Amino acid sequence: MSRGYIIPIGGGIDKVQDPQILRRFVKLCGGKRARLVVIPTASTERSTGQNYEDLFLDLGVRRAVVLPFDSRPDCAREDWLAMLEDCDGVFMTGGNQLRLSTTLGGTKVAKILRERNASGMHVAGTSAGAAFLSEHMIAFGDEGATPRHSMVTLAPGLGLTNRIIVDQHFRQRDRLGRLLTALAYNPFALGVGLDEDTAAFIGPDETLEVVGSGGVTIVDPSDVEFSSMHQVEKLQPVSLIGVRLHILVRDGQYNLHTRHASPSALASDKQ
Repeated sequence: MSRGYIIPIGGGIDKVQDPQILRRFVKLCGGKRARLVVIPTASTERSTGQNYEDLFLDLGVRRAVVLPFDSRPDCAREDWLAMLEDCDGVFMTGGNQLRLSTTLGGTKVAKILRERNASGMHVAGTSAGAAFLSEHMIAFGDEGATPRHSMVTLAPGLGLTNRIIVDQHFRQRDRLGRLLTALAYNPFALGVGLDEDTAAFIGPDETLEVVGSGGVTIVDPSDVEFSSMHQVEKLQPVSLIGVRLHILVRDGQYNLHTRHASPSALASDKQ
């Protein structure tokens, strides 16, 4: 069976005027037949989960249920685990990604999410939920365009993929430097910087497609010739030579396997 979609969203989703990201997620999960689970663990606002449940019901899904895993014992509740086993898509809200990793990490919930995604269930996360999706998660870091030693702290994420490191609210919070810093530690993964109201729909064929009103910054460190990370002191600027960078907007695509970027079909037609 093919893997389900992995969908990191940069936060700040348009929920009223043009909720194209949420509509695309609902369609992917089966439209009117979709059975969705909302996990609001990252948020301390009690209304967050209910708000998304209402949004999905308004979009016409068959079922939307909030599972508020607030503690590690919650992650062993058999009734909630059964709902995870019987849904078409999971949506993780924003908040603090360390609440997700410290609450869900190493539990049956995390194991089910990985197994179900591997067998076809779609998993989306916005803001903190987006950061948590990959194996390597940016826990926190400083703003700024220049990478600096110790600018960012990494932590284990959910582990749906090891191909990317995600950063959210990217342009709005000036986070290029911390994403570059994360990649400078080990230039294996690709950096994916998501603007607000922008999502990367990553399919089972490892093709990333941009949906939303902003841009996605792809940082490819595979051809890095030099990094000074091991030479500089804490908070000093880091030299990186050979980094490739792409900016993709709506309908743009990037193949995580071949590392090939392509614009939207409309942009291609105008060339």
